[in-house]
Amino acid sequence: MIDWQKTAKENKKKYAQFLKRCDQRKIIKALPDLHQETFAKIDCLQCANCCKNHSPRFKIPDIKRIAKFLHMKQGDFIQKYLILDDENDYVLQQQPCSFLGKDHYCEIYEVRPSDCARYPYTDEDVLLKRPSLTLKNSEVCPAVFTILEKLTSV
Repeated sequence: MIDWQKTAKENKKKYAQFLKRCDQRKIIKALPDLHQETFAKIDCLQCANCCKNHSPRFKIPDIKRIAKFLHMKQGDFIQKYLILDDENDYVLQQQPCSFLGKDHYCEIYEVRPSDCARYPYTDEDVLLKRPSLTLKNSEVCPAVFTILEKLTSV
């Protein structure tokens, strides 16, 4: 079996050049099908690298929704789980995510932050518009790696 994380690191320059030079309209059109095809083969519950290694941004609507779900006051939720990062975004105080169960299920899945719901952004233009994020995600998420490999091998 391929060591996809090692290969992602080795191919980072290739991916960066591709993201810089590709026909964005063509790629954006292809992403939904590539996303579907990839996630038909990858089970996030077997991996959970995103929840183990990253923190989503918690926007105010996310905080309100999650605090209500947990029967907490928003301020108490922020104090218990979040900090402000360098970009003044609320992020988790710790990793792995406080809401990640041992079985890799999310304890707040129904109300998870919008960043979590959208991750790894492989079916939207974020993949192209934020190349540094895409390159970082290629070493964390096997789906991002798989999609970049398919796109760069055409």
